[in-house]
Amino acid sequence: MPVHYDVDGAVATLVIDRPERRNAIDGPTADALQRHFEAFAADDDVVVLVLSGAGDEAFCAGADLKAFESLSHRAGAAEGFEGFTRVASPKPTIAAVSGWCVAGGLELALWADIRIATSTARFGVLTRRHGLPFIDGGTQRLPRVVGLPRALDLLMTGREIGAEEAERIALVNEVVEPGRHMERALEVAELIAGHPRHALLADRRAAIEGFGLPIDQASPSRPACTTSR
Repeated sequence: MPVHYDVDGAVATLVIDRPERRNAIDGPTADALQRHFEAFAADDDVVVLVLSGAGDEAFCAGADLKAFESLSHRAGAAEGFEGFTRVASPKPTIAAVSGWCVAGGLELALWADIRIATSTARFGVLTRRHGLPFIDGGTQRLPRVVGLPRALDLLMTGREIGAEEAERIALVNEVVEPGRHMERALEVAELIAGHPRHALLADRRAAIEGFGLPIDQASPSRPACTTSR
C-alpha cells in the first residue's frame, strides 16, 4: 500500500509509504491520499490529522516524474493534482517532516496548519528546475506562511533551504532532532485534541477565513453553547 491511514483515539496519521521513491506521489498514491483525507474529514470522532512520509530520508519529493502519466487523470481534479491540497481541511492538521520536503511535497506541508521538522529537513520549490508550475495551492499558501518577499525568493530561485532557515522564516513551527518528528507531532496532536472541540474548531476557522481581512469584515468565532467535546 502506498499510503497508510491509522486512527488512535482522536488522532489520525496519514503516511506516504514509498521511501524508495523519496515518497514521491504517483496516481494511486494521490488517489489514496484523497480517499483517506475524506475519511478523516467525515469522522466526527477524529479531531487532528498528522501527515508524514515513511522513513527519515524524505517527507515527500513531490510528483513521481518517472510515473507522471499515472497522474494524468488528476490533471483537472478539484481536490488537487497530488491529492487533497486544494481542499481546505475542516479540522487541525500537522505535517511531520524529515528529509526532503520539496516541490509538491512542500505544497503538502504548506497545506497543514503546523509543520514540525527534523534538523535534517530540506525545503524548496524544486519544480522550478523542471519547468513545472507550483499548482496545488503552494503559490497562495507560501506567501501567507512566510510573507510575500520570502515566498517570491523561494518561488523564483528554486533554491533549497535547511531546517534552521525554514524555522527562522516561519516556514517551520518547530525543529526537533532527527527521528523525533512523528513523536513530537503526535504530542502536539494529542494536546490539540484534548481541548473542547467546539471552541477549538470555531477559533481555527475564524482565524483561517479572516486572515488578511479587516477585523470588522472578518467573521469572529462564535462562542460555543456547550463545553462538551
